[in-house]
This record gives sequence, structure tokens and C-alpha cells, in this order.
Amino acid sequence: MGSLPVEIFNPLNPDSFSDESQVVVDFLAEYYKDVKNYPVQSQVKPGYLKKFCSDIAPYSLESLESILEDVRDHIIPGLTHWQSPNFFGYFQANVKHCGFSTKDALHWP
Repeated sequence: MGSLPVEIFNPLNPDSFSDESQVVVDFLAEYYKDVKNYPVQSQVKPGYLKKFCSDIAPYSLESLESILEDVRDHIIPGLTHWQSPNFFGYFQANVKHCGFSTKDALHWP
């Protein structure tokens, strides 16, 4: 099996990796900062995302900004925001330390 030409398969560029990683981290931080503003439950019908997907895999690169825009506009509305402070379905032991009192935790039987 041969390799794809570099023009088609653009391998990871170490020079831009750090910058692009920071863009993703900033995107995630902004999401968690604003998660309380999203409706807790998904606001879409099952299968709604299919209309935004191509029938074939992409042949060329897409910009990171375009991918994150798709996530923001199409993926996030379909999520149940489990980490929202407005979500009371389950005890969220995995979110923050405020879910339990340290004093009580030290006296756990």
C-alpha cells in the first residue's frame, strides 16, 4: 500500500499544532463558561444532524475555524448539557468540589 501524496494528506504541522491546540482549548473553556446559558436538554429531533453531513467523506482539508463553527452551530444544540449547573437529574460528583462538603467527607463512615 502506498502513501497519500502530501498535497492530499497534509500531515500534522508541528509549527501550527500549538496554536491550533490553544484555539480548541479556548473553545472548550468558552463552552464551559457559558454552559449555564444553554437549555439543559437537547432541543433537536433525532437524526437532525444528517442534513448537515455529506454523503461522502471529505477529500480536502477544512479549516479549524470552520470545524468549530459547525460544532457550535450544529453539535452543541443537540447535546444534553450534563455539566450545566441547571441540570438536576443526577448528583454530579464529577463536576466540582462544591458537590460535597470536605468536613462531611472526612467523617464518612
